[in-house]
Amino acid sequence: MVIFLIAPLIMRRLRIPGIIGLIFAGVIVGPNGLGILDRDPTIVLLGTVGLLYIIFIAGLEIDLDGFKKYRGRSLTFGLLSFNLPFLLGIGATYFYGYPLAAAILLGSLLGSHTLLAYPIASRLGISKNKAVTTSVGGSIMTDTLALLVLAVVAGSTQGAISVDFWFTLILSMAIYVAAIFLIVPIVTKFFFRTLSSEGALEYVFVMAVLFVSAYFATVAGLEPIIGAFLAGLALNRFIFEQSPLMNRIKFIGNALFIPFFLLSVGMLMDLRVLISEPSAWITASLVIILVIIGKYVAAWITGKIYKYTKEEVNLIFGLTLPQAAATLAATLVGFDLGLFDQATVNAVIVMILVTCMIGPYLVEKNARSIVLQEEQMPYEPSSAPLRVMVPIANPDTMESLMDLAFIIRGQSSESLYTLSVAQGAVEDSSSKIVEAEKLLGHAVTYAAGAEVPIHMLTRVDPNITTGMIRAMEETRITTAVIGWNGKLSTPQKIFGGILDQLLERTSQMVLVSKLGHPLNTTKRIVIIIPAGFDHKLGFYEPIRVAKKMANQLGATISVYVIKDETLVYKKGFQKVKPDAQVTLTKLENWNEWHQKHMPLLKVDDVVLVFSARRGTVAWHPQLERLPRVLANANPKSFIMMYPQEEQKVDLRGTRGMEVPKTFLSNKSYD
Repeated sequence: MVIFLIAPLIMRRLRIPGIIGLIFAGVIVGPNGLGILDRDPTIVLLGTVGLLYIIFIAGLEIDLDGFKKYRGRSLTFGLLSFNLPFLLGIGATYFYGYPLAAAILLGSLLGSHTLLAYPIASRLGISKNKAVTTSVGGSIMTDTLALLVLAVVAGSTQGAISVDFWFTLILSMAIYVAAIFLIVPIVTKFFFRTLSSEGALEYVFVMAVLFVSAYFATVAGLEPIIGAFLAGLALNRFIFEQSPLMNRIKFIGNALFIPFFLLSVGMLMDLRVLISEPSAWITASLVIILVIIGKYVAAWITGKIYKYTKEEVNLIFGLTLPQAAATLAATLVGFDLGLFDQATVNAVIVMILVTCMIGPYLVEKNARSIVLQEEQMPYEPSSAPLRVMVPIANPDTMESLMDLAFIIRGQSSESLYTLSVAQGAVEDSSSKIVEAEKLLGHAVTYAAGAEVPIHMLTRVDPNITTGMIRAMEETRITTAVIGWNGKLSTPQKIFGGILDQLLERTSQMVLVSKLGHPLNTTKRIVIIIPAGFDHKLGFYEPIRVAKKMANQLGATISVYVIKDETLVYKKGFQKVKPDAQVTLTKLENWNEWHQKHMPLLKVDDVVLVFSARRGTVAWHPQLERLPRVLANANPKSFIMMYPQEEQKVDLRGTRGMEVPKTFLSNKSYD
C-alpha cells in the first residue's frame, strides 16, 4: 500500500502517468529486483482480480449505442489491429529461426492488446468518444482471435486438432455467450427490482456476476478476461455512470485491485536474464518494433477510412498498444508447452513494460487535447451554470429522485442542491430547521456515495411553495427535480396545490416525476411532444436531458409528436449530444396516443412528457389531464417536464414606471 501511495506521487512530479510508476515499482521491489516482495499466490490472485476489473469496467462503460452505431468501425479496426501485427510477427520470427507453431503463437500475442490505459480515458471523461468506442470494440475481436489462436496452437502441440475439437470449441463459445446475455440481464433486473436494499449488497452482486462469468469462461474453454468483458456488457445498462454503485466499482478497482495487477506485471521482469543472454534484447527489440508498427498502421488506416483527427488516431494507438493480459496468457502457455525459452519470455516482458509505458503516455496526452477541443465547441446559447435542486419531502422516494438528479446534473461543476421546507411560523423556526436537516441527512449520505457535492438548503415558511420559490431564487436554480405521489385533492388540479403553484409562479425548468421502478432497469424512454413545442424558449434543454438519460441508462428513445411536423424535432435530436437511438412517430391527435400507443407501454418504459405551463405556447388541456391518466396506467413511471419559460415579471406596483413592451405583448402576461 505504501508503494501504491508513493509511486503515483513520484510519477506525477515527473509528469508521467502513475500506471507506469506501479510497473516500475514491481520491477524494483519484486523477486527479480531487490527481493522486498515475492510474487506469491496473494499477489497473483489480486493481480488477476485487477486484470478482470480493467476489462470489466471497459465493458461496463462502453457506449452501447455508440458501439452499435460504429460497429463497422470496430470490426474494421479489430481485424486490422490483430492481423497486421499477427502477420508481421509470424513472418519476422519464423525468418529469425522460431518453429512455425512458436512463430504463430508469438504473432498472435502481438495482435492482442490490453486496455491498460482505459482508466485514464475514463477519468478524463472521454469514455464515450468514438475513438475510444472503436478501440474498446476492436479489443473484443483482437483478444478473442488471440485466445482462439492460443487454444488452437495448444491443441496442435498435444495432437488434439480434429473436427471434434473445432465443434466443441465453437459450440461451447456459442452457448456461453448466449447464456451471459440471456441470464445475466434477467437475474440483474430481478435483483434491482426486488432484492436491492443497500449499497454493499449491490456491489457484492455485481462482483458475483463478474467472477462467476469469468469462471464459466474457463469452463467454456475461453480466458477469464472474455467473461469479464461480457459481464460488463451485460450489466452496462443497469449501472449508469453517475450512480453511487458505479462510483464504488471504480473506486475500489482504481484504489486496490488494478494497482496489484500493474505491480504483478512488473514483478515478472528478470533483469539478470537480460544481462546474461544478449539474444533476449534482440528478440525484445524485434517484437517491440513489430507491435509498434502493426498497431500504429492499424490505427492510421482506420483514421484515414473514417476521417479521425490526428489526436484520435494517436488515442487509438495509445489504447491498443499496451500488451499485458492475453499476451501474458499466451507467453506463459507457450513457455509451459516448450515453445518459448526463458529468453523469449523475458523479451516479451520487456515488450510489455515498454508498451505499458508508451501507451498510457499517449492516451493521457491526446485525451487531454480531445477534451479541450470538445470544450471549445459551443453547445447552447445559454451561459447560465446548470444548478439542479431536489426538494426532499418523502424519504421513500428520495433515492430515485437523487438518481434522476445525478443524471441531469452530469459532470456539472455546480453542487447538487437539496431542499427541505418545514411548514410553520417563524417563532418555532429552530425546531423546524432541525427536523428539516434530519430529513436531508440521508440525501447527503446517498450523494456522498456517488461523490456528488451537496449544498443543503432548509427553509421555514407558512407556505411550502413560497419557501421553495424563495430558495430557487436565492441560489439561482435552473432545474428542479420534484417527486409526486400520484394523489389529487381535487380533480381540477394537475398535481395538487403545492406543485401547481410552483409551476405557475416559476419560469425555471421543472421535472415532476413518479417513478414506479428503479431507473437503471429502464429499457425505453417514451417521449410525448405536443404541437408547437419547437417554438418554446427552452426547446433544446428537454432534448438534452432525455438523450442524457437514454445514454446513461442504455435505453432507446421513442418520440411521439402530436399534430406537428417531425422534421424540426428530428433535427433537434440530431443537433443535441450525446448520441442515442431515436425513432420519431407522428400522431394525428391525442386519441391516437391514448387508444393505440399507451396500451402498448411496457413495465420497463419511462414516459417523458415535454409539457408546457398554462397560457404558454404548446399548452393543451390534455397536458393537465395526462398526469392523472399516467398515474393509473401501467407502467406507473413517468416524468412531466416543464421547460424554461420567459422570466415572469410582477407588474403590480409599477404605476409611473416605464414597462418594456416585450412584457406587455407576450401572451404569457395577458
